[in-house]
Amino acid sequence: MLIYRQKLITRITHWIWAICLFFLMLTGLQIFNAHPTLYIGQESGFEYDNAVLAIGAREGADGLQGVVQVFGQTFDTTGVLGVSDGEVRAFPAALTIPSYTSLATGRTIHFFFAWLLVGTLTVWVIASILNGHVRQLIPNLADLRGLPRDIADHARLRFHHTASYNVLQKLAYGSVLFVALPLMIATGLTMSPSFNATAPWLLDVFQGRQTARTIHFITMIALIGFFGVHMLMILAAGPLNELRSIITGWYRTDDAQTDPKDARHD
Repeated sequence: MLIYRQKLITRITHWIWAICLFFLMLTGLQIFNAHPTLYIGQESGFEYDNAVLAIGAREGADGLQGVVQVFGQTFDTTGVLGVSDGEVRAFPAALTIPSYTSLATGRTIHFFFAWLLVGTLTVWVIASILNGHVRQLIPNLADLRGLPRDIADHARLRFHHTASYNVLQKLAYGSVLFVALPLMIATGLTMSPSFNATAPWLLDVFQGRQTARTIHFITMIALIGFFGVHMLMILAAGPLNELRSIITGWYRTDDAQTDPKDARHD
Protein backbone atom coordinates (compact mmCIF):
# COMPACT_ATOMS: atom_id res chain seq x y z
CA MET A 1 0.00 0.00 0.00
CA LEU A 2 1.30 3.45 -0.93
CA ILE A 3 0.83 5.98 1.90
CA TYR A 4 1.71 9.64 2.42
CA ARG A 5 4.33 9.12 5.13
CA GLN A 6 6.45 12.29 5.28
CA LYS A 7 4.91 15.75 5.53
CA LEU A 8 6.28 18.60 3.44
CA ILE A 9 7.84 20.42 6.40
CA THR A 10 9.65 17.20 7.41
CA ARG A 11 11.05 16.72 3.90
CA ILE A 12 12.19 20.32 3.52
CA THR A 13 13.90 20.50 6.92
CA HIS A 14 15.51 17.07 6.39
CA TRP A 15 17.36 18.25 3.28
CA ILE A 16 18.29 21.61 4.80
CA TRP A 17 19.76 19.78 7.81
CA ALA A 18 21.72 17.49 5.49
CA ILE A 19 23.24 20.48 3.68
CA CYS A 20 23.94 22.34 6.93
CA LEU A 21 25.62 19.38 8.61
CA PHE A 22 27.80 18.75 5.55
CA PHE A 23 29.19 22.29 5.60
CA LEU A 24 29.33 22.42 9.39
CA MET A 25 31.41 19.25 9.54
CA LEU A 26 33.97 20.30 6.91
CA THR A 27 34.28 23.89 8.12
CA GLY A 28 34.45 22.56 11.68
CA LEU A 29 37.49 20.50 10.73
CA GLN A 30 39.03 23.65 9.21
CA ILE A 31 38.48 25.47 12.51
CA PHE A 32 39.81 22.49 14.49
CA ASN A 33 42.99 22.52 12.39
CA ALA A 34 43.84 25.96 13.79
CA HIS A 35 44.34 24.34 17.20
CA PRO A 36 44.09 20.54 16.87
CA THR A 37 43.94 19.74 20.57
CA LEU A 38 40.96 19.05 22.83
CA TYR A 39 40.90 19.64 26.58
CA ILE A 40 38.73 18.92 29.60
CA GLY A 41 38.52 21.77 32.07
CA GLN A 42 38.12 25.51 32.35
CA GLU A 43 41.58 26.41 31.01
CA SER A 44 44.39 25.17 28.78
CA GLY A 45 47.99 26.04 28.03
CA PHE A 46 51.58 24.92 28.48
CA GLU A 47 51.28 24.71 32.27
CA TYR A 48 48.22 22.44 32.10
CA ASP A 49 48.07 18.70 31.47
CA ASN A 50 44.39 18.30 30.59
CA ALA A 51 44.53 17.46 26.89
CA VAL A 52 42.45 14.42 25.90
CA LEU A 53 43.18 14.47 22.16
CA ALA A 54 45.92 16.05 20.06
CA ILE A 55 46.64 15.63 16.36
CA GLY A 56 50.01 16.74 15.05
CA ALA A 57 53.32 15.62 13.57
CA ARG A 58 56.88 14.79 14.54
CA GLU A 59 60.16 14.33 12.69
CA GLY A 60 60.83 10.72 11.73
CA ALA A 61 63.49 8.88 9.81
CA ASP A 62 61.63 9.49 6.55
CA GLY A 63 60.46 13.04 7.32
CA LEU A 64 57.30 14.25 9.01
CA GLN A 65 55.12 11.61 10.63
CA GLY A 66 51.51 12.17 11.61
CA VAL A 67 50.68 11.37 15.21
CA VAL A 68 47.53 11.33 17.34
CA GLN A 69 47.65 11.42 21.13
CA VAL A 70 44.62 10.12 23.02
CA PHE A 71 44.77 10.37 26.82
CA GLY A 72 48.56 10.38 26.65
CA GLN A 73 48.84 7.38 24.29
CA THR A 74 50.54 8.16 20.97
CA PHE A 75 49.54 6.54 17.67
CA ASP A 76 51.23 6.82 14.28
CA THR A 77 48.69 8.19 11.78
CA THR A 78 51.01 9.03 8.91
CA GLY A 79 49.08 9.21 5.65
CA VAL A 80 45.78 9.77 7.45
CA LEU A 81 46.02 12.51 10.09
CA GLY A 82 48.69 14.98 11.17
CA VAL A 83 50.49 15.50 7.87
CA SER A 84 48.96 16.47 4.52
CA ASP A 85 50.97 17.16 1.36
CA GLY A 86 54.16 17.49 3.36
CA GLU A 87 52.81 20.06 5.84
CA VAL A 88 51.61 19.74 9.41
CA ARG A 89 47.83 19.63 9.18
CA ALA A 90 45.51 17.71 11.52
CA PHE A 91 42.88 16.88 8.90
CA PRO A 92 43.80 16.76 5.20
CA ALA A 93 42.68 19.40 2.71
CA ALA A 94 40.15 17.04 1.13
CA LEU A 95 38.16 17.04 4.40
CA THR A 96 38.04 20.78 5.06
CA ILE A 97 36.20 23.80 3.67
CA PRO A 98 37.99 25.70 2.34
CA SER A 99 40.63 23.20 1.28
CA TYR A 100 43.40 25.73 1.92
CA THR A 101 44.21 27.02 5.40
CA SER A 102 41.87 29.89 6.24
CA LEU A 103 40.39 30.09 9.72
CA ALA A 104 38.45 33.28 8.91
CA THR A 105 36.72 31.74 5.87
CA GLY A 106 35.99 28.53 7.72
CA ARG A 107 34.44 30.42 10.64
CA THR A 108 32.29 32.61 8.37
CA ILE A 109 30.82 29.62 6.51
CA HIS A 110 30.48 27.63 9.73
CA PHE A 111 28.51 30.33 11.52
CA PHE A 112 26.20 30.88 8.54
CA PHE A 113 25.16 27.24 8.39
CA ALA A 114 25.05 27.00 12.18
CA TRP A 115 22.41 29.72 12.37
CA LEU A 116 20.56 28.22 9.40
CA LEU A 117 20.48 24.93 11.31
CA VAL A 118 19.16 26.68 14.45
CA GLY A 119 16.43 28.40 12.47
CA THR A 120 15.40 25.25 10.63
CA LEU A 121 15.33 23.18 13.82
CA THR A 122 13.15 25.82 15.50
CA VAL A 123 10.70 25.82 12.59
CA TRP A 124 10.57 22.00 12.60
CA VAL A 125 9.94 21.79 16.35
CA ILE A 126 7.06 24.28 16.21
CA ALA A 127 5.52 22.68 13.11
CA SER A 128 5.95 19.14 14.47
CA ILE A 129 4.28 20.02 17.76
CA LEU A 130 1.35 21.52 15.89
CA ASN A 131 0.93 18.65 13.39
CA GLY A 132 1.63 15.87 15.91
CA HIS A 133 4.79 14.59 14.26
CA VAL A 134 6.77 14.91 17.50
CA ARG A 135 4.58 12.28 19.17
CA GLN A 136 5.54 9.77 16.49
CA LEU A 137 9.22 10.06 17.48
CA ILE A 138 8.65 9.26 21.16
CA PRO A 139 8.70 5.50 21.89
CA ASN A 140 5.92 4.14 24.09
CA LEU A 141 5.97 1.13 26.42
CA ALA A 142 4.89 -1.23 23.64
CA ASP A 143 7.79 0.01 21.51
CA LEU A 144 10.30 -0.55 24.31
CA ARG A 145 8.96 -4.05 24.97
CA GLY A 146 9.50 -4.85 21.30
CA LEU A 147 13.03 -3.41 21.24
CA PRO A 148 14.88 -6.78 21.51
CA ARG A 149 12.83 -8.19 18.63
CA ASP A 150 13.46 -5.07 16.53
CA ILE A 151 17.20 -5.29 17.17
CA ALA A 152 17.17 -8.97 16.16
CA ASP A 153 15.22 -8.18 12.98
CA HIS A 154 17.67 -5.45 11.98
CA ALA A 155 20.63 -7.74 12.70
CA ARG A 156 19.10 -10.28 10.29
CA LEU A 157 18.30 -7.48 7.78
CA ARG A 158 14.58 -8.19 8.14
CA PHE A 159 12.79 -4.89 7.67
CA HIS A 160 9.07 -4.24 8.14
CA HIS A 161 7.73 -1.43 5.97
CA THR A 162 4.96 0.09 8.08
CA ALA A 163 3.23 3.45 8.30
CA SER A 164 4.91 4.34 11.60
CA TYR A 165 8.54 4.42 12.68
CA ASN A 166 9.93 1.34 14.39
CA VAL A 167 11.42 1.68 17.87
CA LEU A 168 15.04 1.85 16.66
CA GLN A 169 14.13 4.66 14.27
CA LYS A 170 12.35 6.52 17.06
CA LEU A 171 15.33 6.18 19.38
CA ALA A 172 17.84 7.15 16.67
CA TYR A 173 15.93 10.09 15.20
CA GLY A 174 14.83 11.29 18.64
CA SER A 175 18.42 11.18 19.92
CA VAL A 176 19.62 13.28 16.99
CA LEU A 177 16.78 15.82 17.02
CA PHE A 178 16.31 16.21 20.77
CA VAL A 179 19.79 15.49 22.13
CA ALA A 180 22.66 15.72 19.61
CA LEU A 181 21.58 18.81 17.64
CA PRO A 182 20.59 20.85 20.74
CA LEU A 183 23.87 19.79 22.37
CA MET A 184 25.83 20.92 19.31
CA ILE A 185 24.06 24.28 19.38
CA ALA A 186 24.48 24.77 23.13
CA THR A 187 28.20 23.89 23.14
CA GLY A 188 28.74 26.06 20.07
CA LEU A 189 27.17 29.03 21.86
CA THR A 190 29.26 28.29 24.96
CA MET A 191 32.43 28.76 22.90
CA SER A 192 31.30 32.25 21.84
CA PRO A 193 32.69 35.01 24.13
CA SER A 194 29.98 37.42 22.96
CA PHE A 195 27.22 34.96 23.84
CA ASN A 196 28.88 34.29 27.20
CA ALA A 197 28.11 37.90 28.11
CA THR A 198 24.41 37.17 27.57
CA ALA A 199 24.30 33.70 29.10
CA PRO A 200 27.36 33.23 31.36
CA TRP A 201 25.66 30.28 33.07
CA LEU A 202 26.44 28.12 30.01
CA LEU A 203 30.11 28.19 30.99
CA ASP A 204 29.17 26.63 34.31
CA VAL A 205 26.91 24.04 32.70
CA PHE A 206 29.68 22.78 30.38
CA GLN A 207 32.59 23.51 32.73
CA GLY A 208 34.20 26.09 30.45
CA ARG A 209 34.84 26.67 26.76
CA GLN A 210 37.48 23.96 26.47
CA THR A 211 35.18 21.22 27.76
CA ALA A 212 32.37 22.58 25.56
CA ARG A 213 34.71 22.38 22.55
CA THR A 214 35.53 18.77 23.35
CA ILE A 215 31.84 17.84 23.73
CA HIS A 216 31.13 19.69 20.47
CA PHE A 217 33.76 17.61 18.65
CA ILE A 218 32.60 14.29 20.16
CA THR A 219 28.99 15.05 19.22
CA MET A 220 30.10 15.74 15.65
CA ILE A 221 31.79 12.33 15.53
CA ALA A 222 28.58 10.74 16.86
CA LEU A 223 26.54 12.46 14.14
CA ILE A 224 28.94 11.16 11.49
CA GLY A 225 28.43 7.67 12.92
CA PHE A 226 24.66 8.14 12.79
CA PHE A 227 24.90 9.26 9.16
CA GLY A 228 26.91 6.15 8.22
CA VAL A 229 24.44 3.79 9.88
CA HIS A 230 21.53 5.76 8.41
CA MET A 231 22.89 5.30 4.89
CA LEU A 232 23.49 1.59 5.42
CA MET A 233 19.93 1.09 6.69
CA ILE A 234 18.49 2.95 3.69
CA LEU A 235 20.44 0.73 1.30
CA ALA A 236 19.43 -2.43 3.18
CA ALA A 237 15.74 -1.51 3.57
CA GLY A 238 15.20 -0.46 -0.04
CA PRO A 239 16.76 2.82 -1.21
CA LEU A 240 14.13 3.66 -3.84
CA ASN A 241 11.26 3.40 -1.38
CA GLU A 242 13.13 5.35 1.31
CA LEU A 243 14.22 8.10 -1.09
CA ARG A 244 10.73 8.40 -2.56
CA SER A 245 9.41 8.87 0.96
CA ILE A 246 11.78 11.72 1.88
CA ILE A 247 11.48 13.40 -1.55
CA THR A 248 7.79 13.03 -2.41
CA GLY A 249 6.32 11.93 0.93
CA TRP A 250 4.91 8.66 -0.48
CA TYR A 251 6.04 5.36 1.00
CA ARG A 252 5.16 1.77 0.10
CA THR A 253 4.28 -0.39 3.11
CA ASP A 254 3.75 -4.10 3.60
CA ASP A 255 0.01 -4.52 2.90
CA ALA A 256 -0.54 -7.05 5.65
CA GLN A 257 1.01 -4.80 8.29
CA THR A 258 -0.61 -1.51 7.37
CA ASP A 259 -3.63 -0.31 9.24
CA PRO A 260 -5.96 1.54 6.80
CA LYS A 261 -6.24 4.48 9.22
CA ASP A 262 -2.44 4.91 9.01
CA ALA A 263 -2.60 5.40 5.27
CA ARG A 264 -3.92 8.93 5.65
CA HIS A 265 -0.66 10.54 6.77
CA ASP A 266 2.60 10.05 8.66
